[in-house]
Amino acid sequence: ARLDHGFERGMSRVTAEYRPRDDGGIDVVNRGYLADTQTWKQATGKAYFVQSPDIGYLKVSFFGPFYGSYVVFELDKQDYRYALVAGPDRSYLWLLARSPTLDAATRDRLVARAQAAGFDTSKLIFVDQSPVP
Repeated sequence: ARLDHGFERGMSRVTAEYRPRDDGGIDVVNRGYLADTQTWKQATGKAYFVQSPDIGYLKVSFFGPFYGSYVVFELDKQDYRYALVAGPDRSYLWLLARSPTLDAATRDRLVARAQAAGFDTSKLIFVDQSPVP
């Protein structure tokens, strides 16, 4: 799920991959399928820890020298199955999961947590994660 001004409606099979960089940062690859044009769209960026690697506060850039906040404010610390991530303010929110779907109880609990934190969860877009035909 995402509450994000950059999200394209009609995009499905959205993924985000994170890989360590040699310089201590993280490579970020976001990808999604546009059914209208039957094409994949991909954006590659880089992220760096603002304080230290054990604090979920990063700066992320997809556009050269311009960085945005990426704040992990809810995390499954046992199995790392999901995370709630905010941008620089409450107009950006991502619910990330290792699997294409989460069970309804977990999803509902995370949405309630985001709502309690001041996010307008009525604007969340739950992406169709079914396989591309």
